[in-house]
Amino acid sequence: MEQRTFGRTGRAASVVGLGTWQLGADWGDVSEADARAVLEASAEAGVTFYDTADVYGDGRSEQIVGRFLADHADDEGAGFTAVTKMGRRAEQVPASYVLDNFRAWLDRSRRNLGVDTIDLVQLHCPPSEVIDDDATYDALDTLVADGVIAAYGVSVETCAQALSAIARPGVQSVQIILNAFRLKPLDEVLPAAAAAETAIIARVPLASGLLSGRYDESTVFAADDHRSYNRDGSAFDVGETFSGVDYRTGIAAAADFTRLVDATFGGDVTPAQAAIAWCWQQPGVTTVIPGARSVAQAEANAAAGLVGALPADFLDGVRAIYDRDLREAIHPRW
Repeated sequence: MEQRTFGRTGRAASVVGLGTWQLGADWGDVSEADARAVLEASAEAGVTFYDTADVYGDGRSEQIVGRFLADHADDEGAGFTAVTKMGRRAEQVPASYVLDNFRAWLDRSRRNLGVDTIDLVQLHCPPSEVIDDDATYDALDTLVADGVIAAYGVSVETCAQALSAIARPGVQSVQIILNAFRLKPLDEVLPAAAAAETAIIARVPLASGLLSGRYDESTVFAADDHRSYNRDGSAFDVGETFSGVDYRTGIAAAADFTRLVDATFGGDVTPAQAAIAWCWQQPGVTTVIPGARSVAQAEANAAAGLVGALPADFLDGVRAIYDRDLREAIHPRW
């Protein structure tokens, strides 16, 4: 699989990585054995970039990723990069984002991951005031100087937050929702990141599964799956669930997307693979991090990293679906 330079860190990342929220919590139960199988299958398929967070299963995801990394510590040339996120173990107010809290959160993450220095830590969708505050980056620079972290980035909800973070010289990466149902980052965020040599991590590439084409109005999600309990945004930003798309609207748009994929690829590429390939083939994107709950999903997602250049008619079709069905509701919000 193609590897791309990750910001200015000197590291590389596979164009398709693995998001490990599913391996921790909020997507139904996944056993540790199944989680490890997903990680191993991804590595076998060429994935080198693994994204986790301290709140995924209250550290469970970090621990599973840490044990996986330890078991592969002697693998020559594996080039694995594991990145985590911090900031949602406390109230999301500016007063929480201070050096002492950063140290405490990162000490816990280092124990979970089994490392002395974390490759990269991302602020986990903090308030805009935190992203705009000089003191935030002073604290992060101190942690780099102390060897607690090798680099830092910011995971954001909005394009405005992304642009603010990209303007900071120490920010190595911005993680943002980008998919065929969320096109606004194409306008300014990706060009700004490319100009600044800031890595872009595209998350939620399947719009929480909508773009897989596997769901309909009768689909029932588990009670502990955020696609059940967060459709109204009562637990966290609604943009993280189905990309903020109304479920019924999303089902109809996803059916159009599936027809577009079938017409373009004749069954050789699945809707999910086309959606993932659409993400990593956008200029300025470094890696895309779909999640997986099974070996089959992990292998299929990784195979999307081998899809050839998408034809112009397909790209135009994606934009047409967005402009017709989604732009009015989605574009102004994030």
